[in-house]
Amino acid sequence: MITVYGMRASGNCYKLQLLLDQLGREYRWVEVDSAHGATRTPEYLAKNPNGKVPLLELEDGRRLAESDAILCYLAEGTLFLPDDRWLHAQTLQWLFFEQYSHEPYIAVARFIRNWLPTDHPRQAEVPELLRRGAQTLAVMEQHLQQHEWLVGEHYGIADIALYAYTHCADDGGFDLAVYPAIVAWLERVRQQPGHTSMQR
Repeated sequence: MITVYGMRASGNCYKLQLLLDQLGREYRWVEVDSAHGATRTPEYLAKNPNGKVPLLELEDGRRLAESDAILCYLAEGTLFLPDDRWLHAQTLQWLFFEQYSHEPYIAVARFIRNWLPTDHPRQAEVPELLRRGAQTLAVMEQHLQQHEWLVGEHYGIADIALYAYTHCADDGGFDLAVYPAIVAWLERVRQQPGHTSMQR
């Protein structure tokens, strides 16, 4: 059985939980509290020298880090990752967008507002994170006004990757009500078979 090392309150880890549950695949979950240093122990660093979650461990002991790389690995050969070269490339485009234009603002704002003290110096970053995150959400809103899903005609890992932190963006101070196409898309994702909720 495969093992996932993750923190259930993390959107990056939730991506894997959601995909695995929707695939109906058995897996073992090992909770790792990265917010309190559990990824910096010698034992964990021996598994992932980068000291982050999630981490996938296969039955033969091989390990794979980085949430979107793991999504691609798990989705290979399923309807969640298109075989068509163009649709496959578009999936990668959205995964890169998620990691470089979405997660650094929306997820980080959530982390600062929910895990750091109100007098922490990083609270000063929040206004700029909200501004940049709003630009990111506007890109998604524009696309979803014209498309039911992020890639092609079907739900897939691009939707899973961006759903993870978008659906809880209000935790970081974002008002999703001003993005009606995103709100409708979030509901479509929630209605997918096998959907499970993130622990918040």
